[in-house]
Amino acid sequence: MSVLLLLAAGGLAREVIALEATMRRYDDLFLLDDDPALQGKAIDGVSVIGPISLAADEFDGDLLICAGSGHARRHIARRLGAMGVGTSSYGRVIHPSVEVPPGCTVGPGCILLASVVLTADVHLHRHVVAMPNVTLTHDDVVSDYATLCAGVSLGGRVTVGQGAYLGMNASVRQGVTIGHGAVLGMGAVLLEDLPPGETWAGVPARSLSRNHDPRKQPIS
Repeated sequence: MSVLLLLAAGGLAREVIALEATMRRYDDLFLLDDDPALQGKAIDGVSVIGPISLAADEFDGDLLICAGSGHARRHIARRLGAMGVGTSSYGRVIHPSVEVPPGCTVGPGCILLASVVLTADVHLHRHVVAMPNVTLTHDDVVSDYATLCAGVSLGGRVTVGQGAYLGMNASVRQGVTIGHGAVLGMGAVLLEDLPPGETWAGVPARSLSRNHDPRKQPIS
């Protein structure tokens, strides 16, 4: 019997539940969440059986971190890593409409929802979330814990840093680098490199940050 444990009972978990209901790759789904008010309840028919720390117990199945923010996913992964949970414990959820061509890679813990497109030599690292209709073109690299919201489009050779957040329908010019922890606003058009930790928005995108610290470290 195959089991999938979803960690964090928010909106992303509900989207995965809906997807798995159609794919039926797992015999059982369960939720883990640290909110005591949720424990013992069911969300969209899936029981919340306890806190996230239970994921460190031995069981025959896969884990999937469903926290919406990259920072929260990173926190959970590091917390469980300190308890002995390795990278191999995490599954991947990929909508059946998504093709992963030869030469592309999708790392452990990734979630790719409906109509995500990967073209050639696209590489997604660990715990990346790509919402519906994201387009990733040749030689794009998306680092750990990044979040690509619905409708994001990346030109070729774009690098997305660890924990970066790209808002709905944002577009990124080819060859651009988005730094770790950076935020690109909804509908923005990014034509140049976005420094680590900064928030940019607009067409073309410009900085909204007032307290950027260039010493800020990557989140992995």
